[in-house]
Amino acid sequence: MAIVAPAARKPHIEVKSLTMAFGSYVLQRDLTFTIREGDIFVIMGGSGCGKSTMLRHLVGLQKPAAGSVLYHGEDFWKAEPERRDAIMRQCGILYQSGALWSSMTLAENIALPLREYTSLSEAEIRDLCSFKLSLVGLTGFEDYYPSEISGGMRKRAGLARAMALDPQVLYFDEPSAGLDPISSRLLDELILELRESLGATIVIVTHELASIFAIGDNSVFLDADTKTMIASGDPHELLKSCKNPVVQKFLRRGEESEGGQEAHV
Repeated sequence: MAIVAPAARKPHIEVKSLTMAFGSYVLQRDLTFTIREGDIFVIMGGSGCGKSTMLRHLVGLQKPAAGSVLYHGEDFWKAEPERRDAIMRQCGILYQSGALWSSMTLAENIALPLREYTSLSEAEIRDLCSFKLSLVGLTGFEDYYPSEISGGMRKRAGLARAMALDPQVLYFDEPSAGLDPISSRLLDELILELRESLGATIVIVTHELASIFAIGDNSVFLDADTKTMIASGDPHELLKSCKNPVVQKFLRRGEESEGGQEAHV
């Protein structure tokens, strides 16, 4: 599937005047940004800025204190519960650990949402599980348990389950966490391949510079001190033109340890 130029993509998810809070404690306020169809969108910022909490707001696990989240122009939090469920079934989520059920095989893990939300036969589900595993490079691993495979393979199996219902949006929460550099690079390459083949919109929470610059084509930067977003756009363009010193320090921290720009070339 050909990838449409960023400027021509339609808005898929719109965040408008969003405030995230726990009781009276405000974590972030006045967040407004757009995730376009086919974006690989990065939610970035330092520790404690609210990246993972932002993800929870996007996937319907936490209601905003103020503001709205729109999917194709439809206000998620003003929709009826049945409609919200339908929107969420168009989304797949890969959690940090993969979140696979340890007592189930990889195929059984992937089959869970298929049995819950489709009327497919067991034979069709089995075939579809094998197909989803093949997409992430795990052909032949249907009957393996999570404990029998590596951390990187568990991430890919979790991704196969996230894709079970052919979602329009794939969410990743720190996908490189716990992976060695080679496995992280392979996962980045897989994300790019899936975006190209599936045409899905991809939203990633991460602080890993290598991944941000390797795959991100749109982003928002959340700042813990000001409690709001202080930059948005293509990470490469932010590196070149953003004047905010906090953003520059975050995006150039690889230079401090490596003495060059290898981390974000």
